[in-house]
Order: sequence, then C-alpha cells, then structure tokens
Amino acid sequence: MALYNPKSRHAEEFINDAEILETLEYAEKNKHNEALIDEILEKARPRKTALGCECAGLTHREASVLLACDLPDKIQKIYEIAEEIKLAFYGNRIVIFAPLYLSNYCVNGCVYCPYHLKNKHIPRKKLTQEEVRAEVIALQDMGHKRLAIESGEDPVNNPIEYILECINTIYTTNHKNGAIRRVNVNIAATTVENYAKLKDAGIGTYILFQETYHKKSYLELHPTGPKHDYDYHTEAMDRAMDGGIDDVGLGVLFGLELYKYEFAGLIMHAEHLEAVHGVGPHTISVPRLKRADDIDPDAFDNGIDDETFAKITACIRLAVPYTGIIISTRESEAVRSKLLRMGVSQVSGGSRTSVGGYTSNERPHDTEQFDVSDQRSLDEVVHWLMENGHIPSFCTACYREGRTGDRFMSLCKTGQILNCCHPNALMTLTEYLVDYAGDETKKLGFEVIARELNKIPKEKVRAIAEQNIADIKNSNRRDFRF
Repeated sequence: MALYNPKSRHAEEFINDAEILETLEYAEKNKHNEALIDEILEKARPRKTALGCECAGLTHREASVLLACDLPDKIQKIYEIAEEIKLAFYGNRIVIFAPLYLSNYCVNGCVYCPYHLKNKHIPRKKLTQEEVRAEVIALQDMGHKRLAIESGEDPVNNPIEYILECINTIYTTNHKNGAIRRVNVNIAATTVENYAKLKDAGIGTYILFQETYHKKSYLELHPTGPKHDYDYHTEAMDRAMDGGIDDVGLGVLFGLELYKYEFAGLIMHAEHLEAVHGVGPHTISVPRLKRADDIDPDAFDNGIDDETFAKITACIRLAVPYTGIIISTRESEAVRSKLLRMGVSQVSGGSRTSVGGYTSNERPHDTEQFDVSDQRSLDEVVHWLMENGHIPSFCTACYREGRTGDRFMSLCKTGQILNCCHPNALMTLTEYLVDYAGDETKKLGFEVIARELNKIPKEKVRAIAEQNIADIKNSNRRDFRF
C-alpha cells in the first residue's frame, strides 16, 4: 500500500486513500470535541502583523474536523471566520469572468458530461477562428476582460495547436473599447511541453477539475478515453508547474462522490502543491453536478444540499486562506449570494456554457454543457454585487505586471496585495461603468467608487487612483493599473 507523502510526485502518495479514510474517521470522532474545534478555529483566524495580516491555514485533518462538526454555534463561527479571512486578504472585491466554449468534440466517456463520446444526438461544434472572434466581440460588448476557455479532449479536432491559435485570436481581437486582457485555460491534462506552450502564449491560470479524488469512483466515472488514467490526470498540476505555469486552479465536481472524501482530497492536493512547488493553488472552484443534455443529476447518489455546500466553501477558505474561490452560474442567485459571504472571491456573469452561445439568441443552446441557474446579464450581476456591498473587479493587472506564482502569494500572505487590488478594481469598474453599464448601474457604481476611494490608506496611491478614474471618465484613456 502506498504511504501518504505530500512531497511525492506520485498521485497515490499525495492523494492517499488510507490517509483520507483515517482523516474522516478522526474527524467523525472529534466533530463534537469543542476544545479541539475552538483550537482549530483560533488557528484559522487572521492575525495582524507589522506588514498587514497573515493566516496559518489548516491541515486537511483540521479542516475535516470543522467540516464534520454539526454544532450550530461552531458552524456560525466557521462562517464568520471565513468572511473575516476573505475581507482581510481580498477585501470586498469580487473578480468577474466568463467561460468561452471552443469545441465540444471529445473522445472521453465521462458519464456525468453530455460531451461524452457515446452521446450521438448532441450537435458537435468547433469554432472557427472567425467564430472565436465573433464570440470575443460579443463578450467585449458586455464588458468582459477575463475569459476562461473550455474545450473537450480530442487530439484530432482540438489539438494544442488549435487551442494556441484560439488564444492568439482572443488576445488580438480589439473592438471599440473592448480587449480581453487575460485568458485562463481549462483543457484536458497534457504534457510538460504543451504546458510550456500555453505559458508562452500568455495564459493566466491553468484550471483542471479533478472531478473526484476517489480512485475507484474516478475509474468508473471515466470508463474510456485518455481521461481514464487517474494518475496522469491527478499529476497534471505538477507537469503544468514544471512547464512554467505559475498559477493553477483546482476543483472537484461535488455530487460524484461523498463530499467529505472529496474535501479531504482537495485540501491534500493544495498541501502537495505547496510542499513541492512552494505555491498552493491560485484558485479553487466549487462546482456542483447539474442537469445537462443526457445527464440526470438525480441518477447520482452523492448530491449535497445548499447548507452543506456553504459549509464546504467556508471550510476551504479557512484551510487555504490565500486561494481565490470561484463559483459559477451553475448556482442560483440565492446560493451565490450566500456563498459570497463564505469566502468566494470570483464569479462568472452573463455566462453561456455552449459552443457559440454568445452569438446565438437560443437559450438553452443545443450544445450547452450544463444548465445555467443564474441567467442574469453581466450588468445585472454587476449591479447586484454592488447592492450587496461588493466591488465588481475586472482587474487583470497582476498577470501583466508579473505578480504571479510565489510573487503574488508573498504579497497576498502579508496582505500587501490590497495596495494594488483595491485601486485596480475601482479603475476597471470605472471603465465598465463608462463603456457598458446601464443608467442605474452607472449611478450606483459611481457612488460606490466615491465611497471606496476614501478607503485606500496610502494618500499617494489614492491620489493617483482618483486622477486615473477622472481621466477614464473624461476621455478615452483606458487600462491604468498599479
């Protein structure tokens, strides 16, 4: 039997089944151990330092105890500390992005995804470069600056050369005041050489969902195709970092396997990246299984309710305090509202999960990967965020200023990243308001910006931000950044 070793590069050692089962047993035994729970909560709480703030984070065992805990007062404490951590390191900013589906051709047999090879009635589509450009223009006309590209795994239809060509098309498409400034990539596990090519293409974060860390379930859920290889898939983040990609994003598809097992595996994966590469995950996504073309989520036995989902999200924030937590339009407005208070720092808006969806008026689209629960426009999402005390941020400055990987984390871990993020968020929000917002959103937005400018602690930074915002409002100048 493989022994647990977070520094190992072998999947079955850093995601070790025996260690996860022992962790879940330990958590179950201690879920009412109030002294231990209080100790873990105190460890998780952010602490002020001479430079700003810091957090210890939690081990997978400590975090699993909190997840198992069902004492109402302790759960409330988990939620309060999650919000405290999020505000300490990310402030009240919420980063906005949209997915862009390039192709639904796929050779895998994933039983939870409508793009699986055996689905013969779903239309297959691959965007041409002209169609990519049209989709990008549609996204730019909404006001988006950050995309996450998605594609099925098909070495014939979607080779790495196609992905690279699409990235180039996205970055070189400029329309009116629109420009996509950052492209994150969510494609199948690949080689070190291909990750190096993605790095050279100027991508942001490489994102790959594990789907499930339970190996037996993983093999059953992926019966055919290259994704069937559990080790190759699970070790992809190591290869991505070996290829020079600074920032990677983890995630599991909650609902495929027992959530406590998935949670422990997810935190262990984060520990592994920190142990081997010195940098934990830049983001962690929390998708839940949703209905799709020939997929019925009720056919799976491990669905989780909204309250459990909220607790998972909050416990991730306590365990991995510096990561960005992403929630997509898979979830409803009500669920997203709740999770924003649990530590979420990135949301999608105005999303289409189909190939060619942004230039089509059809909804649902016949190539949709999953049902979109939150179907509001980007402007409605921006307005909603501000009404609830958040600052919608279209900022992509860190990637273009080289604040990635360990450099970003060193700034984040001391709280210093706030000196860049807060003014950048306000300047990019101003761009959105001037160029794209409806009248009500614009009115509310400028009130929010006036209030938030006063919260920038450094007078020099505040003065520069105020001048830049005035320039954006009064001229065609764009893309100021700290």
